[in-house]
Amino acid sequence: MTATPPNPHPGAIQASAEQMPALLDRDHSILAFNERVLNWAEREDVPLLERLRYLCIVSSNLDEFFEVRAEPHLTASRSDDQKGTFSVQSFEKLSATLQTLVARQYALYNEKILPAFERKGIHILAHGERNASQRAWVKQYFDREVKPLLIPVGLDPSHPFPQVANKSLNFIVRLGGKDAFGRENEIAIVKVPRVLPRLIRLPDKVAGGKLVLVSLSSVIRAHLDELFLGRSVGQFSQFRVTRHSDLAVDEEDVKNLRTALRQGLVHRHYGQAVRLEVSAGCSDYLADFLLAQFSLTARSLFRVPGPVNLVRLTQVIDLVNRPDLCFSPYRGAYPRQIQPSQSIFEQLKQSDILIHQPFESFDGVLAFLREAVNDPGVLAIKQTIYRTGADSELMDLLREAVRRGKEVTVVVELKARFDEEANINWAEMLESIGAQVVYGVVGLKTHAKMMLITRREGKQLRRYGHLSTGNYNPRTARLYTDISHVTADPAITGDMEHVFVHLASQSRLPRLRKMWMAPFFLHRKLMAKIDELARAAASGASCRIVVKMNALTDEALIYCLMRAGQQGVQIDLIVRGACMLPAQLRGMTDNIRVRSVIGRFLEHSRVFYFREGEVEDLYLSSADWMNRNMVRRVELAWPVTDPVLRQRVVDECLVAYLHDGVDAWNLGPDGTYTRAVATGKSAHSAQQALMGRYGQKG
Repeated sequence: MTATPPNPHPGAIQASAEQMPALLDRDHSILAFNERVLNWAEREDVPLLERLRYLCIVSSNLDEFFEVRAEPHLTASRSDDQKGTFSVQSFEKLSATLQTLVARQYALYNEKILPAFERKGIHILAHGERNASQRAWVKQYFDREVKPLLIPVGLDPSHPFPQVANKSLNFIVRLGGKDAFGRENEIAIVKVPRVLPRLIRLPDKVAGGKLVLVSLSSVIRAHLDELFLGRSVGQFSQFRVTRHSDLAVDEEDVKNLRTALRQGLVHRHYGQAVRLEVSAGCSDYLADFLLAQFSLTARSLFRVPGPVNLVRLTQVIDLVNRPDLCFSPYRGAYPRQIQPSQSIFEQLKQSDILIHQPFESFDGVLAFLREAVNDPGVLAIKQTIYRTGADSELMDLLREAVRRGKEVTVVVELKARFDEEANINWAEMLESIGAQVVYGVVGLKTHAKMMLITRREGKQLRRYGHLSTGNYNPRTARLYTDISHVTADPAITGDMEHVFVHLASQSRLPRLRKMWMAPFFLHRKLMAKIDELARAAASGASCRIVVKMNALTDEALIYCLMRAGQQGVQIDLIVRGACMLPAQLRGMTDNIRVRSVIGRFLEHSRVFYFREGEVEDLYLSSADWMNRNMVRRVELAWPVTDPVLRQRVVDECLVAYLHDGVDAWNLGPDGTYTRAVATGKSAHSAQQALMGRYGQKG
């Protein structure tokens, strides 16, 4: 993807368009990230069930990619667009890359993982592999649990093609003979309810002392003829359609955003089709029939040699109960800076607290909120909610705070993609018990993570704040790397108060003392900081930028980094996912290095480090360097000024990852990633080192 460098802000280091290389393609960079995740499924040093889990994660990621990213390419192809970011060529190139990646997934599943399962005593049997007693048990299971929930639909003018929900399992069948009314309608559709488990474990009495599983699709396939009495079943195939699922709600034109979103959630399941998956052996006749029904071309068809939804194979992990085939249990240490026997409020009067999750547990954040709820001196609690999950102790604590008479204000982001329903439910619950619930600013997603406690201390009110790079979600806090920052700094907590008032009242935001906030200042402040270092480097100063984030796709920031690198700033970028900056391009980006670290935990912390000579500045943030984070979201970045804590972040979040020789990948100028494999003493995994430093096994 080529792009013209945007105009820099006033005072920026100038560079002509000819000096700037074309940027890497965003969508292909997203797929390259999934290739790096898939590598964990391919690694034989990873426990077997964890390899399956990584395989399923890639499938889940690809589902979301199709739901969110594929539609513009597909639409451009239908319109025969030949130019631009989305075109016939972009669609064809993307389809080819996706076909290759999906083929690689199924080859891994069939040729490596399934044989490894067999060697470990885990057997997933097809119908032809079951003995007589197993077939009899499966037949009884089908008659008892499955058949009563299936309603086959024979297609004719009065029975049109049924609505097929997004990512649901279905069968298409071509029938011989005539129906009960003497007609030769030959196509029927069988929709499989989501409530049915996709894998079933056979009881020991028919498993012969082995661990035997059967898939729901194989159970239905073996008994399709029983659904069509008097007809012969000829060709058939399982199929799954993926639909465009990004909710589009005109916030300016709706009276109640919550109601509009709840209605939109129903329609999401039936959006525009963008992908069709069928069995590898599906006939051309049935495949073409389905493509026509969903208005898709052959490039949107994926023939898969296995289950059409690999994501549901995660059920294997629970069904087999083999901890020896999983990672050793890991429990993060209780935050080292927090003394359980002392009030956290009193500790914060001495120094700020940093919690490095999941190496240190989220329990420290819950303890902070729990103390606030139980403290009679606490008068008010303000909190943002983006993704907290459907079952959350944190939300229970907020509910208890309301019950105890505290003023509770919660900014709930209803538009958190694929978490809309959970957030709507939490909003309704909190409103029903008397909490003040607001939904942020029209047109913007509130992605900032902050909690503000107001406490009476003598004749004064004092504020205590919690800021985080990640969500208030106890479950993902065990799986994602993030930094929690708890502080009593009056400048930062005062800024937090201003932001909360702004979100609730939509009044003008006062000048913030320490924090950078999007969409107002963050983008401009980052570019100004980068340009400041570029000017210093051009004058001979030693300058360094190290940034850790999830994605780098904002073109203005990318070109700003390129200009700084060309002026002599040494730049290291640790970007987990999509990165559009072509690193190490001779004569262009020689001073910029990009690496991605894919580990046991999902890298999620955002850390921005700037050094000019001996002067260091370090910011934590909720924002990635993407255009949407800078202009369409409420985001925060805030400084870590305590030198001890700042050095801890540098050591644990930056230096450790720059020296990772096990889980890291280096980005080349053409967009390809190469595994950074080290041996001997240099074979260092940042996550493993941090687990060893902080964790408790068992």
